[in-house]
Amino acid sequence: MSSTRTATADDLVAEFNLNAVQAESDLKPFRFLWASKADPNRRMTMQHMEGLNVWPLMAAADNGDAAAMAGIFRVALGDEHWEEFRKTPLPQYKLKALFKAYQKHSGQEPGESLASSDS
Repeated sequence: MSSTRTATADDLVAEFNLNAVQAESDLKPFRFLWASKADPNRRMTMQHMEGLNVWPLMAAADNGDAAAMAGIFRVALGDEHWEEFRKTPLPQYKLKALFKAYQKHSGQEPGESLASSDS
């Protein structure tokens, strides 16, 4: 009997090496102040937008723009800090200003989102 050889992953040619891709910027975190009753100078830190895990962002984007924005903040802050962030009431105008500043810090154009299905 003759056996046929099947190629293993190491034998296959790759058209693109995703493992070798590096960020184009230094991915510095974004820091902002958001007072709570207990801490008037509370500092919050979000991961750089370009470094966020895209899978939960894309899932949140399926539920519209507001859900996409909330998904970005949740992933950027991390679960523990997200819960802390949500304990203080947040007017919409402040959320919009925060998101614009975060986009600018991350090198994104206003209105552009990593969670957008059109990008």
